[in-house]
Amino acid sequence: MSQETHLRRPSLFVVLIGALLLFTSSACQKKRPPASEEVLPMDRVAPTPVSTTEAVLHKTFAVTKAAIFPFEVPAHAVTPRLHGNFKSYVKQVSIQSSDESADVDFLILTRDQYDDFVHGRAGEALFSLDTSHDQDVNVTLPGYQDQPQKYYLVFRNSPGGEAKKLVQADFTVDF
Repeated sequence: MSQETHLRRPSLFVVLIGALLLFTSSACQKKRPPASEEVLPMDRVAPTPVSTTEAVLHKTFAVTKAAIFPFEVPAHAVTPRLHGNFKSYVKQVSIQSSDESADVDFLILTRDQYDDFVHGRAGEALFSLDTSHDQDVNVTLPGYQDQPQKYYLVFRNSPGGEAKKLVQADFTVDF
C-alpha cells in the first residue's frame, strides 16, 4: 500500500469517533415533549347546550305547605333563562280566586339555599316574588362553566289563605 492510499482512507478509529460525534450531536438536538399541564375542568371544551329549551314544569298540583320541583342547568350554559307562569286557585282549577285566599309564595333556590329551606334555617332566595295567585316569571339564572347546577322551584302556601291551593304552572328553561 502506498503512502498516498493510506492517507485517503480514514482509519477505523477515526470513523468510529466521527460516528459517535454525529450521533451525540443529533441526540442533543431532539425536541423533548412538553411537560404535561393539568387541565382545569373549566378550561375543557365541551359541547354547548346553546339554543336548547327544556320543560321544567307543566302540571297542576296541590299545595298545602310547599311543593318543590328540582331542575338542572347543564355546564357551559352561559346565560340560562327560566320563564313561565303560574296561577293558583282555591277549590276548582277553572275558577280562579281574585282575592288573597289563593295566593302562594314563589321561590327559586340554589342547592345551598334549598338546604337552608329544608332545614328551617333563615336564608335568601336566588329569586322570589311577592305572594300572588297569577304571575309571569322571566329570570336569568347564573351560568357555570365547569359543572351543572341544580335549582329548585318552590311554591309555598301563604299564611292567611286557604289550607289547600291548586297551582297550574308552566315553566321552561332556555340555554
